[in-house]
Amino acid sequence: MLSIALAGKPNAGKSTLYKAATMADVDVGNYPFTTIDANRGVSHVRTDCPCLDREQRCEGDNCRDGKRYVPVELIDVAGLVPGAHEGRGLGNQFLDELTNADVILNVVDASGGTDAEGEPVEVGEHDPVEDVDFIQEEMDLWLASIVSRNWESIERQSRSPDFALDESLVDLLAGVGASELDVARTLRELDYPEDPIAWTDEDREALAREIRERTKPIVVVANKADIAPEENIERLREAADIVVPATADGELALRNAAKAGVVEYDPGDTDFDIVGDVSDQQQQGLEKIREVMTEFGGTGVQGAMDTAVYDLLDQITAYPVQNDTKWTDGQGNVLPDAHLLSRGSTPKDLAYAVHSDIGDGYTHAVDARKEMRVSDETELEEGAVIKIISDG
Repeated sequence: MLSIALAGKPNAGKSTLYKAATMADVDVGNYPFTTIDANRGVSHVRTDCPCLDREQRCEGDNCRDGKRYVPVELIDVAGLVPGAHEGRGLGNQFLDELTNADVILNVVDASGGTDAEGEPVEVGEHDPVEDVDFIQEEMDLWLASIVSRNWESIERQSRSPDFALDESLVDLLAGVGASELDVARTLRELDYPEDPIAWTDEDREALAREIRERTKPIVVVANKADIAPEENIERLREAADIVVPATADGELALRNAAKAGVVEYDPGDTDFDIVGDVSDQQQQGLEKIREVMTEFGGTGVQGAMDTAVYDLLDQITAYPVQNDTKWTDGQGNVLPDAHLLSRGSTPKDLAYAVHSDIGDGYTHAVDARKEMRVSDETELEEGAVIKIISDG
């Protein structure tokens, strides 16, 4: 399952966002290091379900009238403070938890109401742009420290006549999610000494920074957008490549209200309907959330995860079926499963995503939309519905 990690300084709203996205019971508090041990749960990214093109809708929990929710892992870990890569705060514990994450949501207090250490201050007193650079720098230096600690082994290997730098780096960096392709592309981007013994700290930091960008890309979540000065949101957008304004508090309130039957709302909707009895105070609170949703196209919580997975990681959703006419599994369930795949994936890649035995026994596939057999090299598109024929 694809993994999304929440990064950020203490008190930026990570645990609130995590709770809103997973509806898990976690501690949420207005003080640093509310989270000590990492919280791990299942959330979802949202896309249009292929059942919209059929008369019959999916009946499973992960499809709500054509709104398809695909499972992802969400990790909420201890907040970072300056010097985290050197062990300050709970830095080493936090950073090590990021090892297996595919993408990072850097949750920033866009209101400027918490200082660099995560302590509450007056709204607007702290510059949130500093939190964008600081998180990225801490992650880069953390990865550089891993490279430096293990560089002596690279130097020893370099004395071998069959030494290959790229192969040694793949072995070194596999633990942080770097593939052969990541290493190859990184080395093409860098100027570096041929002999690893001649590498400097700057060379190793450049390597770490490039690897981090490829294996741990970042989406900035401008949280507390409901109370943030407007100029803060604009400055954050200027400071980072991808910024999603959000109100984790607003999303959590809507999720709780929907659970109680007070509102009709699905995660990622741009609006909601009040269907239950509410007090005047609750009405005012809900209308304030609606104002933020109108301005930013939703609460931003679902949008941030969707942006991370579908835009930044460039994933697609593919649906394996057993009956290519009815789009069902063996029990007659319509489109019961959905898999996230990298763009450019083939039917055989989908077969392996279903199960390794299915992939090993793969013979061919049928595009259920076009009702025709497809080649093994066909690149699947978003919403592909595929029948896999396998001996596995």
